[in-house]
Amino acid sequence: MTAEGLPMTVPAQDLPARVRIHEVGARDGLQNEKSAVPTEVKAEFIRRLADAGLTTIEATSFVHPKWVPQLADAEDLFPRVADVPVALPVLVPNQRGLDRALTLGARRIAVFASATESFARANLNRTLDESLGVFEPVVRRAKDEGVHVRGYVSMCFGDPWEGAVPLHQVVRVCRALRDMGCDELSLGDTIGVATPGHVLELLALLNEEGVPTNVLGVHFHDTYGQALANTYAALEHGVTTVDASAGGLGGCPYAKSATGNLATEDLVWMLHGLGIDTGVDLGRLVATSVWMADHLGRPSPSRTVRALSHKDQ
Repeated sequence: MTAEGLPMTVPAQDLPARVRIHEVGARDGLQNEKSAVPTEVKAEFIRRLADAGLTTIEATSFVHPKWVPQLADAEDLFPRVADVPVALPVLVPNQRGLDRALTLGARRIAVFASATESFARANLNRTLDESLGVFEPVVRRAKDEGVHVRGYVSMCFGDPWEGAVPLHQVVRVCRALRDMGCDELSLGDTIGVATPGHVLELLALLNEEGVPTNVLGVHFHDTYGQALANTYAALEHGVTTVDASAGGLGGCPYAKSATGNLATEDLVWMLHGLGIDTGVDLGRLVATSVWMADHLGRPSPSRTVRALSHKDQ
């Protein structure tokens, strides 16, 4: 590890006292692997992440195996980790996916919307409005069953086909998901093009249009090295939920310019330096990502993992 007492805790004014990390490595990270990771390795990964102190770990996706073959083992995996004492949200694309998740006892689900027409067609094979129409009965039924629902909104800050995405377009999708009954929204910078001012402007407009900060999370990719800067801007606005992926795993299989998610270790290093509580044991988390990198046979892109493990993995 590094020298005792680092990072130094130097709080900044007007930042949250605690941040909940929504860990996406086991789902968003591993779905992007070229070959499937064995189910027992995925289960152990989730257990190790929980042991490191992460309290929300997105476990898997109940998408048709044809579209995401790396997560075809959802029915096998979820029962193996259902006893882990953390929140275990799962992604569902439609009513069939919801049925599969509910049958296994899932109590937290997520739906995956797009802020742009192009990505809706590439990812969901539907228009934007058609995709929202598919999600509406899914969300309604989930809420009737007492299940917590997260709504992902992709391409909030830029789209590889359309370029700049108008802020009002993002707000429209967010409001539609809220009106359906989504408890929480995750604003996705799917191709990593956001900058801090852009983040603050979108958050402010969402508030003006009736979407409160306390239901918002942020999901940044580090394509242009802006993920931590964008996260800091979101913290300044009052956001307390940040998506991240252990070891920086993942990207987006339907957006070829997307690179890895914000690494959870890099996020935790910054937050702990700011005196913000996460509940995460950074040493255990780094060890978990080193362990997974060994299984995947390639280095972790997380700078913090490399620094603290003394490996140029």
